[in-house]
Amino acid sequence: MLEPLAARYATWLGLPAQSTVDTSDEDPATVRAMPLVLRIERQDPAPRTALLEAAATASLAVCLAPEAEPEGEWHEEIRLWLDNRIRKVSRRARGAHWDAVQELPGITVSHQGAQVRALVPGLVAESPKVLSRLQISGSELPDDTPGPPPDDRPVLWLNPEVEMTVGKAAAQVGHATMIGAALLPPADLARWSDQGYACAVRTATRADWAKLHPGPNPATAWRERRVAAVRDAGFTEVAPGTVTVLFSWPH
Repeated sequence: MLEPLAARYATWLGLPAQSTVDTSDEDPATVRAMPLVLRIERQDPAPRTALLEAAATASLAVCLAPEAEPEGEWHEEIRLWLDNRIRKVSRRARGAHWDAVQELPGITVSHQGAQVRALVPGLVAESPKVLSRLQISGSELPDDTPGPPPDDRPVLWLNPEVEMTVGKAAAQVGHATMIGAALLPPADLARWSDQGYACAVRTATRADWAKLHPGPNPATAWRERRVAAVRDAGFTEVAPGTVTVLFSWPH
């Protein structure tokens, strides 16, 4: 399902820094996105890191679910989304609103006290009311200190020089798991599937970021170090061309 991403990855990273995406010809009625619904309760909200890890897993799980396969009921919607600009929109929900979105097609991931539901992508203009009434803003959570990442799963390293809301970061780590899965050989992807697509999210130090960054040759970085990058289109919060997340597969 994710093969188109592998083909586009190197081309996109090879663009000049601060490249913009021309959307002048885009009809708003045709814009598609994957909604990510983050459960953020008023009292005792989930830790930021756990929420991002759940979002990263849920985003990929929808794309690789049995329903996404050629004969599955989600296949056409996901294919149409992947064939265009790959957008995600994060929204927050609590209480009855969280319960209501469980009725929409998608996958909920629960992880260390956090819950995220990734929904099947669709036309933004045709979002059901139960979804469109959920707020996009106001989903900020304080940074936490999760400790060193486990060594048995991929790590999604956040750019230490870029500030992102939890909603923006959730979308970016979701992009990262999708790119990583698109590039992995079948045996590694199968092993990751057996782990439920578990991953770790951490903020890199500036020194580690510089060491990990693929630089001008992303194909070599992936082949030799199993590192891939998410380069943002600049629609929200960050400048076009910003590398927001690095996906690092364990050796």
